[in-house]
Amino acid sequence: MNRRQFLQNVALATSALPLTAAAANPPSPAPGRPRVGCLSWCFHNLSPAADPEPALDVIGALGFEGVELIVTAPGDLQEFWTDDRIDRLNQKLQRNRLRVSQFVLFQPVVEDLSSTDRAARDRALARFEAGCRIGKMLAAPIINIVAPWARELKGPTGYLPRYYEIARPQPGQKYHIDIAEGFDWDRVWNAYVETTKACLARAKAHGLKFSIEQHTHCLVPDAASFLRLWDQIRDDDLGYNLDAGWTLLQREYPPVAIHKVGRHLLNVHMRDIDGLMRQFPAFGQGVMDVEAIITALRQVGFNGFASIEQDRHPGDPDMRETCREYLRIMREYL
Repeated sequence: MNRRQFLQNVALATSALPLTAAAANPPSPAPGRPRVGCLSWCFHNLSPAADPEPALDVIGALGFEGVELIVTAPGDLQEFWTDDRIDRLNQKLQRNRLRVSQFVLFQPVVEDLSSTDRAARDRALARFEAGCRIGKMLAAPIINIVAPWARELKGPTGYLPRYYEIARPQPGQKYHIDIAEGFDWDRVWNAYVETTKACLARAKAHGLKFSIEQHTHCLVPDAASFLRLWDQIRDDDLGYNLDAGWTLLQREYPPVAIHKVGRHLLNVHMRDIDGLMRQFPAFGQGVMDVEAIITALRQVGFNGFASIEQDRHPGDPDMRETCREYLRIMREYL
């Protein structure tokens, strides 16, 4: 190489430096402004054919920006969520100036998405697609599920994620989950990855994004496991629904989890939690670091919904009062 060639190469390398630095250090996301919503089942139960219509008037009158609606049983997809009912709900949503932030399929509706039995998975996929059609009719941008758990796991409670402690153990009692003989984690996980791809394809066909929420013992129990799933699918229409209460119950700090998933965060469920990280008290009466959560949401550029999901306990305030307190706290930090 002569002197002229050497200088030309140096000039080319120098001119490329800013581009290389920009690629290595992408710009920070623009600050986000989370919107404030409420889950309809704060004001109704989760039994089959649970009617969300009365809740919409309450949630709208309280001043929320959005609401989540849920299918609570498989048969409800055809028998409850009829075209007439959806039209009526849309009219009530419009009157209350509410948008459906995401449409939810309760765990019993799609629990077999994690099955290694293809016929069972196909039935669950058909239910998932029926939910997508309803979500689209309600103008929801997202279809949501809690990640299923492996069908080979059984605990002492029907909803396995609720089995996370023994409050008063009897002598000799052990914390135990039955694991079926022949359980093959890799087989379950690989089948779930393929099923998630199939769910995502159905959601996208209806113009929806697909959010997965983490709960204890599920195939996606935390932020890191979601990222593992996303890395095997790599589609930005697949995202994370972070439940702050379930996150801290599993000893993962929600603001850190928010930074982990970053741009993949599509939706947030807000709960408070007690000092032992076991129960979800009325919002504002626990130790949840709401200010730090809002700060983290802003830092990752999140502008989706942060919606209250409130358990009921004896002695709790009226749900309307709890929701008013949630709105007051959120508006203070927003």
